[in-house]
Amino acid sequence: MSISPSAALDAGRGPAEHDVRTQIIEAATAHFSHYGYDKTTVSDLAKAIGFSKAYIYKFFASKQAIGEVICTNCLGQIESEVHAALKGVQAPPERLRVLFTVIVEASLRLFLQDRRLYEIAVAAATDHWPSTQAYQGRIRQLVVEILAAGRASGAFETSTPLEETSRAVYQVLVPYLNPVTLPHLSVWHEEAPTALQDLVLRSLSPLR
Repeated sequence: MSISPSAALDAGRGPAEHDVRTQIIEAATAHFSHYGYDKTTVSDLAKAIGFSKAYIYKFFASKQAIGEVICTNCLGQIESEVHAALKGVQAPPERLRVLFTVIVEASLRLFLQDRRLYEIAVAAATDHWPSTQAYQGRIRQLVVEILAAGRASGAFETSTPLEETSRAVYQVLVPYLNPVTLPHLSVWHEEAPTALQDLVLRSLSPLR
């Protein structure tokens, strides 16, 4: 699949009537859930909604642009769960535990309960859609912020450069952020997150 770097921007092209855009997205989400992203065309969506294909193109430049919005909405659900769980948790080690636990559970639930919508996530990750890259960037920044706070409080070691440490911790999360690898980890999801948390936190402990 050929991906345009400007796909996310193109999603808002044309008339900006909010209700019509929402109607298209809701219909597309239902259609993709039933038939799958790969097997659905813009023509199929037009017939399902009762619009002309040309009218849909006034709002979205391509099927991928529609998929971008749906993908952004799905990833936004995960982020909302993460931030809600982190609210009120102050200690950096505990914040890191919460991040690992919630992001794994939310990702597995969202991407594995709806196999058809899961196809959108796979396409987005495989072809590096802007929505997934932005999401991964925000999660990595959250890791950096937690590690920096832990260093400032004395909870984490400071001898290793922050960039190096944050990159390593983020890489532990990557398989759970990527819908391509996520299904292969589902059989271990009950115990793996805790084991990974313990391993990461031991590696971050200050040298005594």
